[in-house]
Amino acid sequence: MTTPTSDERLVETPYGEGRLVLRRARKPLATLLVSHGAGGGIDARDLEALAAQLPGQGITVARFEQPWRRAGRKVASAPATLDVGLRAAAKALRARTPLVVGGRSAGARSACRTAEELGAAGCLALSFPLHPPGRPERSRLDELAGAGVPTLVVQGERDPFGRPEEFPDPLPGRTDLAVVPGADHGLAVPKRGALTETEAMGIVVESTLEWIVREVVGAR
Repeated sequence: MTTPTSDERLVETPYGEGRLVLRRARKPLATLLVSHGAGGGIDARDLEALAAQLPGQGITVARFEQPWRRAGRKVASAPATLDVGLRAAAKALRARTPLVVGGRSAGARSACRTAEELGAAGCLALSFPLHPPGRPERSRLDELAGAGVPTLVVQGERDPFGRPEEFPDPLPGRTDLAVVPGADHGLAVPKRGALTETEAMGIVVESTLEWIVREVVGAR
């Protein structure tokens, strides 16, 4: 397969300037738009792994840096502002292939809240924060269930924001769950664990690719 191409573009939003970093597949089958969490940026290990490996498999990956992060602030802006930024990113992206909107942690919540209105064919929720650590009674399951489109949750086995067994069985709507053994909320694995980081990211990439091909590309 031919080599993917990369480019960047700035995105104006009511809350400041965001940034799209694109890695395009030569003959794209789908487009994945992902945003980062409240404690990190688009250089998160899982977002970088997806951007590095999916374009070679026909999936264009666009990582969106929210305005608060681009401005150098350490604390994320309010959830509603993240949704505004993601909408602006989707509009600027103007994907011509089926769109999957996603993100990690706070970005996953934002993707679930906006996927249906953005006309997305699917939603990717990396490390979905089912509840604040130690507060399972404050469930955010309604956001996940409300995505309204086929959704893949990729969750670390040791995630304090929601371990895989804390998700309901069956999952709501058209939701699938992939588990990264031994991984925490950042999908990092112990140095002496059963998996290396490369193997853990391989699970993230392969699970996402298989799901996009089956639920998004295959459905079209």
